[in-house]
Amino acid sequence: MAYTKNSNSVRQANIPSNMYRFSNGKKHDFRLFKESKILIHHKVKAITDTGYQGIQKIHNNSELPKKKSKKNPLTKNDKKNNRRLAGERVVNENVIAMLKRFKTIADKYRNRRKRFGLRFNLISGIYNFELP
Repeated sequence: MAYTKNSNSVRQANIPSNMYRFSNGKKHDFRLFKESKILIHHKVKAITDTGYQGIQKIHNNSELPKKKSKKNPLTKNDKKNNRRLAGERVVNENVIAMLKRFKTIADKYRNRRKRFGLRFNLISGIYNFELP
């Protein structure tokens, strides 16, 4: 059985871009991003989740939510900023949820890994075709 993990991005117009990489399911999101060597233009703002801690060293124009610790709880301003980021990131999460309607992305991929990229492109094309 092949566990696949994909790291993808969504442009502003809800269209999945071709900035994605696949690997086995045991690889961390940020490690997959670093190994893919995908370059993001410096004017593009990258809004990620906390799985991408350290992206600011690679891409200066990036934002991720601030985490609380036992000794340093979040201030009201931090909570407000995290809520704003979550509101912007929800667009990406909704696109991923739409793509997961096709079970090849949501479940274990039990076919040849070589064809997974092709199938992902086809599913993204179907999603783009359905956009109003």
